[in-house]
Amino acid sequence: MPRQRSNLSKLDRSAVERNRRMHMKDLFSRLAFLVPTRPSKSSLHVSLDHATTYIKQLQKRIETLKQRKQLLQGSTDETGGIRYQMSGASWSPVITVRDMGSSLELVLISGSNKKFRLHEVISVLEEEAAQVVTVNQCMVGDRICYGIHSEAVSSRIGVDASRVHERLKELIF
Repeated sequence: MPRQRSNLSKLDRSAVERNRRMHMKDLFSRLAFLVPTRPSKSSLHVSLDHATTYIKQLQKRIETLKQRKQLLQGSTDETGGIRYQMSGASWSPVITVRDMGSSLELVLISGSNKKFRLHEVISVLEEEAAQVVTVNQCMVGDRICYGIHSEAVSSRIGVDASRVHERLKELIF
């Protein structure tokens, strides 16, 4: 009898282990389906590293989008934005300058009734040794949003983001 029980428990353990492996394989295939551009025929370790990196990128993207949403809704952010202030029926402009090493990202938002000349903004950037790469414009309700990406003319010298921010405040306000 002890030998028969031993065989039964061994078979039970084998079945439990087989079910565990099948369950893990199923979970892994679900994960692989959810993560884009996974390395083909890679080890479990490499695939899990790739999934972890992808999740971290998604978390950063969520934070960036939350900040952008706050900015568009008129909230201040930690990157130098100025809060919208309602005075009558007009919105005061928002200027955000992000220093990204050898490049700058500007976000300018103003009410449609508060006009400023975009060429003057570009002139300020050029005077501060920044070359404009792209300019995007969109209307959000009664607000006009400009996104300007510029790069330093000389990457060794760079662009002083705080000086650009101060000059733009003087120009727009």
